[in-house]
Amino acid sequence: MQLIRMPISEDEQDNKTRRLLLEGYNLALSAGTGIATYSRTLGSAARALGYQTDLLVSTNRAIDESDAVMAEITVFDGPRNLNLIHKGQMELRRLFGAPLGIKAGVLKSVDGVVARPNASFDGFRRIYGVPFLLDVERLHFMRHGKRLRLRVDQPPDIFHVTRAAPLHIPGAANIYTIHDIIPLRLPSATADDKKYYLGMLREIVRTADHIVTVSEFSRQDIIQLTGISPDRITNTYQPVILPKDATEQPDAAISDMLAAKYGLDFKDYFLFVGAIEPKKNIARLVDAYAASGVQRPLIIAGGLGWMYEKDLEKIADERFLSYSVAGKHIVPQRRVRRLSYVPYSDLVSVMRGARALLFPSLYEGFGLPVLEAMTVGTPTMSSNVTSLPEIVGDAGCLVDPFDVDAMAQAIRRLDADTDYREDLTARGLKRASDFSLEKYGRRLRSVYNKVAW
Repeated sequence: MQLIRMPISEDEQDNKTRRLLLEGYNLALSAGTGIATYSRTLGSAARALGYQTDLLVSTNRAIDESDAVMAEITVFDGPRNLNLIHKGQMELRRLFGAPLGIKAGVLKSVDGVVARPNASFDGFRRIYGVPFLLDVERLHFMRHGKRLRLRVDQPPDIFHVTRAAPLHIPGAANIYTIHDIIPLRLPSATADDKKYYLGMLREIVRTADHIVTVSEFSRQDIIQLTGISPDRITNTYQPVILPKDATEQPDAAISDMLAAKYGLDFKDYFLFVGAIEPKKNIARLVDAYAASGVQRPLIIAGGLGWMYEKDLEKIADERFLSYSVAGKHIVPQRRVRRLSYVPYSDLVSVMRGARALLFPSLYEGFGLPVLEAMTVGTPTMSSNVTSLPEIVGDAGCLVDPFDVDAMAQAIRRLDADTDYREDLTARGLKRASDFSLEKYGRRLRSVYNKVAW
């Protein structure tokens, strides 16, 4: 059921103490994701707007609120093999769901824990945890076809779910961010359960107080597929908050770090950033790079997504392997290299040190790496489809992601044409300012004021 509220003035809204609970499943993952970056930025923006901001995460065990020290220490335990008790609990969820809802435990801060392994939790007033949240919400929806009811000891005014997830808090304004609908638009490129995803998406759209998305392309895509009323879905775009140690250091310091940690020469390599998965179009990118004939290496920075085997074979192609002599040693060198997970502050430095970012994705709801690259002054080549032309504007080189020859030509120009790169750098910095945290905060505040008061 959607909440119906009488509108009040902005002065009245500003004078109220507003409580926000942010669903942050992705923030607790050890490897970074685009949604984790979005969630961190959303939390920062909400705090800047004056919201008391709490966080909900999934844990690998129940939070024992009677023993705060044990709770804070063990909540960060890594995943364990499923024991018989857990398997039994999940089987009960499969059979019955959670018809009475589920209560989130509170993770109390303990002074003795001096270094949390996940800095993404910093800044939140309270942290709530639900054991195996992803499994529980999914099994409940598959059994009942409805959202899982969540209970917390201090109910928020707004519950903002940062992904398409069947969760809700009665009495709160329930807002959902749907970044894209790739499983439905590009079904062959994802490993999702499409029946579950479509049913869950329809239920969220039917029951949400409001839907948020991150580009006008995604907004129109969601409207077209689900039939949601346009006044119930808002495009807020998204900004980036880059670590200062990666943006404020001089080029020389970045150059030294890249050489020491990654064996990279400043402004002497091309870069792709993203998970290894079909929609990222990595196989065609590698073919285009090979056809371009450029000698500067191509660095693929990203973890494994799904259906990645053919892309890994392409990256490991023997034609990109060469050898050089260093003293008495023969040293292998690769023109196409993959860096697996790179810490975010390092990743921004790697992006800053690239000659250009190459991002020919087949489908993006936003395309965060392109904005990150423009923000640090790195020229970009990206696709001319889905949301990317909307984000890049005239500040990047747009190409047909299916046209290997066009991509090869663009790579050659980015390699050789200094004036072109400098022009794209200037345009990119200007374009990135359109996605500032301040502008995002105003758009976010408008949504919250519209639905929560």
